[in-house]
Amino acid sequence: MTRRRALPLRPERSNRPAGDSPARAGESGEIPGRSPPGGILLPFPPGCVQGTLQRRVKRFSLDFWLQGTLRRAHTNNSGAMLGLTREGLPLWLSPASGPGRKSAYTLEMIRLPAGPEDFWVGVNTLTPNRLLKAAFEARLLPWAAGYTALRPEAGRGGSRLDALLTGPDLPPLWVECKNVTLVEDDTAAFPDAVSLRGRKHLKEMTAIASSGERAAFFYCVQRPDGRCFGPADYVDAAYAELYFQALEAGVEVYPHRALLSPRGIGLGALLPLAGPPEPFA
Repeated sequence: MTRRRALPLRPERSNRPAGDSPARAGESGEIPGRSPPGGILLPFPPGCVQGTLQRRVKRFSLDFWLQGTLRRAHTNNSGAMLGLTREGLPLWLSPASGPGRKSAYTLEMIRLPAGPEDFWVGVNTLTPNRLLKAAFEARLLPWAAGYTALRPEAGRGGSRLDALLTGPDLPPLWVECKNVTLVEDDTAAFPDAVSLRGRKHLKEMTAIASSGERAAFFYCVQRPDGRCFGPADYVDAAYAELYFQALEAGVEVYPHRALLSPRGIGLGALLPLAGPPEPFA
């Protein structure tokens, strides 16, 4: 058996690029993040509704209750969504925007009970890429300071990565975005299901960092209860092993908390990184 150690940010195991001066952090290790006035970078569109989960039907669909009527909604989250699919949980859904959609709504958030205060968990897997772009354009990413352009879905070799950041006299900065909805033992964790695609991305980003270019993961933590971030070794041990190898190779990791409300989504704190598991004594 193993247990996880939550470590503070350290120069040798930091999620900041080499050569940057250490950021000032509080006792929790969190680095404050800011959104524009109002806090919303990604506003939800008009026509959103709150429903009640009945069941997850298939990988990309679920049934929910809306004003006493059973409806079907689309979800683009192909993960397990561990702990988020219990019957009766409140849902936040946006109206379908594309023509020819069979379902009239898309699942955006699920509300979890948490003692005296419930909280929203964002499950839309398009949010990380959208939030990265909005935060970059608002100049809210200190680790991207000096970069002036963001190209989405950029090709490198035979692969296509989520974003390429470029700027004068700066090395290319390749970014992969991941959506985080799992928290275990106060640690926000990814993935929530075995991810062969995730392992492939870790190998690709390790190769990029080893070539002298910058490679970074933007983990969008769409829930407020994690105190640090690490790989879910209890879900995908191979992913966790590759993750720590990537860190050692110079891959940067930026787990930003998202600020969620029915009005929209903003950029929150940068979480500290958890260390690798250690055996029980």
